[in-house]
Amino acid sequence: MAHEHEHKHGHDHTDIDWNEMAPLLESQAELFTPLYERALAWLGHKQTEPGLIVDVGSGPGVVSCLFADAFPGARVVAVDGTEPLLERARDRAEQREVADRFGTLAGELPGVLDELDYPADLMWASRSLHHLGDQRAALAAFAERLATGGTLALLEGGLPARFLPREIGIGRPGLQARLDALEEEWFAAMRADLPGSVAETEDWPALMAAAGLRHTGTRSFLLDLPAPTTDRARAYAAAVLGRMRDGFGDRLDATDRATLDRLLDPADAASVHRRPDVFLLAAHTVYTAVKTG
Repeated sequence: MAHEHEHKHGHDHTDIDWNEMAPLLESQAELFTPLYERALAWLGHKQTEPGLIVDVGSGPGVVSCLFADAFPGARVVAVDGTEPLLERARDRAEQREVADRFGTLAGELPGVLDELDYPADLMWASRSLHHLGDQRAALAAFAERLATGGTLALLEGGLPARFLPREIGIGRPGLQARLDALEEEWFAAMRADLPGSVAETEDWPALMAAAGLRHTGTRSFLLDLPAPTTDRARAYAAAVLGRMRDGFGDRLDATDRATLDRLLDPADAASVHRRPDVFLLAAHTVYTAVKTG
């Protein structure tokens, strides 16, 4: 299971300052654009010529604007609980010259979806569902706002991103695997702290079926930026590792903590800023389901 590291700040979900994270959210989504474009092309075969596309938990609207590009006949509505992020989304839509068919809706999910003027032909929820306490109830609310014949596309899970070889020449081998284990604990605590949190088996097709939708496909999409990688990928690796250090670095042993500090020190030749073996390999999984009646 992989989670959005850039959605993490401290141990308590309420600590997440989405507006403060806006530049990181934007740069991450821009970096992952090739992956998203392949996912959108796949969705285009499942939902042809949608009239209304809703991006549920859109953040600053990078992917919302990709939808507007990929589906030139559609109106796109970016929905998020943080108005300053939606301001960025509107600015991006202006820059990309799609503002005439781009709208935003601010409010808490999933209830704010009731304010949509029309049911959605295509609804995209990319790692936003896991920030809602009752995921089963949220999926039912998503389904209610779908048009008959409309598609829900849910991006959850996948694989943890990799930036470094197992043996990096400093510290103990396997640092990223140990960070993954701590992140899983962090994620479980974040979920447990959400208002109205309900534990669910993360069988997304089954949960979509429970919401009255028919599962139509699952596919994983790869982002593969091999070493020597781009400056943007290096910056992403540094941002993710930095947030891990801030979020749960105190739970690493002294050796791993020292290794992480070196990896994050731009002056150190062994850092992700400078070392030649940094790469980015990530897989995101998208599940689709259709509303049949």
